[in-house]
Amino acid sequence: MAAHRPGPLKQQNKAHKGGRHRGRGSAQRDGKGRLALKTLSKKVRKELSRVDQRHRASQLRKQKKEAVLAEKRQLGGKDGPPHQVLVVPLHSRISLPEAMQLLQDRDTGTVHLNELGNTQSFMLLCPRLKHRWFFTSARPGDLHTVLDMAKVADTILFLLDPLEGWDSTGDYCLSCLFAQGLPTYTLAVQGISGLPLKKQIDARKKLSKAVEKRFPHDKFLLLDTQQEAGMLLRQLANQKQQHLAFRDRRAYLFAHAVDFVPSEENNLVGTLKISGYVRGQTVNVNRLLHIVGHGDFQMKQIDAPGDPFPLNPRRIKPQKDPDMAMEICATDTVDDMEEGLKVLMRADPDRQESLQAEVIPDPMEGEQTWPTEEELSEAKDFLKESSKVVKKVPKGTSSYQAEWILDGGSQSGGEGDEYEYDDMEHEDFMEEESQDESSEEEEEEYETMTVGESVHDDLYDEKVDEEAEAKMLEKYKQERLEEMFPDEVDTPRDVAARIRFQKYRGLKSFRTSPWDPKENLPQDYARIFQFQNFTNTRKSIFKEIEEKEVEGAEVGWYVTLHVSEVPVSVVECFRQGAPLIAFSLLPHEQKMSVLNMVVRRDPGNTEPVKAKEELIFHCGFRRFRASPLFSQHTAADKHKLQRFLTADMALVVTVYAPITFPPASVLLFKQKSNGMHSLIATGHLMSVDPDRMVIKRVVLSGHPCKIFTKMAVVRYMFFNREDVLWFKPVELRTKWGRRGHIKEPLGTHGHMKCSFDGKLKSQDTVLMNLYKRVFPKWTYDPYVPEPVPWVQSESSSIVPQEGME
Repeated sequence: MAAHRPGPLKQQNKAHKGGRHRGRGSAQRDGKGRLALKTLSKKVRKELSRVDQRHRASQLRKQKKEAVLAEKRQLGGKDGPPHQVLVVPLHSRISLPEAMQLLQDRDTGTVHLNELGNTQSFMLLCPRLKHRWFFTSARPGDLHTVLDMAKVADTILFLLDPLEGWDSTGDYCLSCLFAQGLPTYTLAVQGISGLPLKKQIDARKKLSKAVEKRFPHDKFLLLDTQQEAGMLLRQLANQKQQHLAFRDRRAYLFAHAVDFVPSEENNLVGTLKISGYVRGQTVNVNRLLHIVGHGDFQMKQIDAPGDPFPLNPRRIKPQKDPDMAMEICATDTVDDMEEGLKVLMRADPDRQESLQAEVIPDPMEGEQTWPTEEELSEAKDFLKESSKVVKKVPKGTSSYQAEWILDGGSQSGGEGDEYEYDDMEHEDFMEEESQDESSEEEEEEYETMTVGESVHDDLYDEKVDEEAEAKMLEKYKQERLEEMFPDEVDTPRDVAARIRFQKYRGLKSFRTSPWDPKENLPQDYARIFQFQNFTNTRKSIFKEIEEKEVEGAEVGWYVTLHVSEVPVSVVECFRQGAPLIAFSLLPHEQKMSVLNMVVRRDPGNTEPVKAKEELIFHCGFRRFRASPLFSQHTAADKHKLQRFLTADMALVVTVYAPITFPPASVLLFKQKSNGMHSLIATGHLMSVDPDRMVIKRVVLSGHPCKIFTKMAVVRYMFFNREDVLWFKPVELRTKWGRRGHIKEPLGTHGHMKCSFDGKLKSQDTVLMNLYKRVFPKWTYDPYVPEPVPWVQSESSSIVPQEGME
């Protein structure tokens, strides 16, 4: 009897796997020396008990509380800088001198007015509260002063009106301050006690509702009596401080006293001595110093005079009468300070940073050697061979006669002549129609009507600048056309398209097609600096600031900085009342590069802003003028240029400017014809990257005149045969989503036969996308003129004149 043999369809069961039950030796053989991933990348986390977890959380809370208390004690204490408070009235009805007089409570402490005798800034020393304040003030209409003072102020005290809170000028000032970044702030209302008792409660309710729009979780204090001023001072002393990132990593100083020593060679340049309290970080004499609004400079030395405003002044007991004590104020100790002057640091020429902001380009760099005679002869032979053209000529024709015979292939025939006739008929019809319309307009222009005269209209017209109105109207038209037909341009008829768009190229896909960022760079790129890895450089500099101890003047010391090669105009601005603020620069921050900033259009500004217009930038602690480019904010490697600053999306602004390490706030202003600065956009600094490619797109449009199944004859995109052949490799698209290519030209007037992936509609439009990389203009200027103060009449839309109903 034959044994049963299994067939090919026999069920095959999987073999049993030992899994975790196998021995240790087999597991080691399978691993072959490899270690588990957990032992390499993750630390062993020790599981804490519930009691230990609570203990650890309480320790963290205690450490945070101690850090906050230490910061409060240092600010305004005897070992720290004075608590600098900026007082900003937000309404025209607020009396600033009255508010400053209430804060100068001589019963609370000692008051020291500034050297110029101006009551708008003073030092208040209060030993009872163990605190000292330095109060300054600025009007919201003086925009530069408000923004510069807010960069160094520890607290901003906003004064509100009891009825309206703030006017339009104050609202504009708040918009700028919120965009720049607010430090710690306090709200105070002045004049609410002057209202009747019945109206005070209603006024408080209305004011609290108005304040919620800007300050949703804040309450306001009163400032009408000396007692209320004392409560306000306690609130300022005990308030938790909010930090601004761009100033916490840099040393900065507000000038309390300035002296200028002209140089022997030139009286217009000399050494500037800036005296003030060090804030933020330690000041190193070998670092560069940036004076806001004036530029970058080098320091020669740092002196340490005595503190002119000590919290606990020395008391001298005379020998004749030991019971009497005399307090020595700052004005009486000037001689002692000069005698005890100490030099902290002198600049080391080997370690001092250079002021070089640009690379000096070498014109011979990248030049090729002169070609040899063999290479020149080979090039000539190649040109001769490539220039030979095969023509049909009669027998016996010489080579000289053959050059004068035209090639018959360039003659047009058949369909081309028909299209040419159609074009001529269409042009004649358009000319006749335009002539008829112009004749009708001429007849309508001479229509007579009676117009009443108005004196106010004449006065209004005198203030209108017709030239500026015409320019603004043209800008509005261009912006409207850009919204309706983005990037579309008309093909010129007097210049060949292959010449007009010779710097452009076609792309298969704007997102995925390759584009070398080092290709065809302009000459200005030879003058800038570029990081190999900007992110790593920024991290290493910030880590060094946190961990490494720097030699120099510590935070809270009163020092005098000797700044060399400073123009005399800096001192003149200070003597005219402008604040002088200095920031210490981080490494590389004096060098020029390409800055990219993400901004969003301010809703209060509706005027069109075109790319490459000159704008005023407030970037971190810097202020400068430049002409930027606008581009889309995407994650791709190529970013499309925007011709106008649009209001519905965030854009990236690209500009040549000195390197600044983010985070830093960005404000964009535009100077009007009357000298005022209008806020147009706000945002933040994104990166310093010259390789970020901004691509300009140009769209050429054509119209199908004959449509077949998947073929169409397109006209009005080009106007000669050579242009059609030149742009033949570029892909076509339509507004309704079809894609196609140029098959061949028809005739000599730019008509072309095109094939598409589907049937076209008669109302569709054929488009061709061309691309070119663009770069910003080198128009960087660190000097920004002072704006005309913002007044109430300018902020309102229309101011009614007398006699108008």
